[in-house]
Amino acid sequence: MDDAGRCPCSSGLPYGECCGPIHAGSVVAPTAQALMRSRFSAFAVGDAAYLLDSWHPSTRPASVDLEEDTRWLRLDILSTSAGGPFDDRGEVAFEARYRTAEGERGVLRERSRFVRERGRWYYVDGDVG
Repeated sequence: MDDAGRCPCSSGLPYGECCGPIHAGSVVAPTAQALMRSRFSAFAVGDAAYLLDSWHPSTRPASVDLEEDTRWLRLDILSTSAGGPFDDRGEVAFEARYRTAEGERGVLRERSRFVRERGRWYYVDGDVG
């Protein structure tokens, strides 16, 4: 993805100032919400390696299969609970909008749980619905 283009996470910032440096490993997500945004952007740009790397080892799958016919369009953060720079746990509720190659539109709703270990946030799991 072009660093000057808008970040897929809907922050309004350029990718190179938002999720790009997190994907590249030059910075870590400072909050659970920032990690959630970076994970959405990873789905949008097809970065399966980042998705696995940001998944907590206790719940990480062996692989992530990204659906090539799904285009992730927009992320809306609905709420956050804890997950700040001084917390070790946090939750983020969100809606992620997508479109399939056949033109069908959909919304994924999830309340995701995160933990911070050794200064780094990880996705643990979430409740879809």
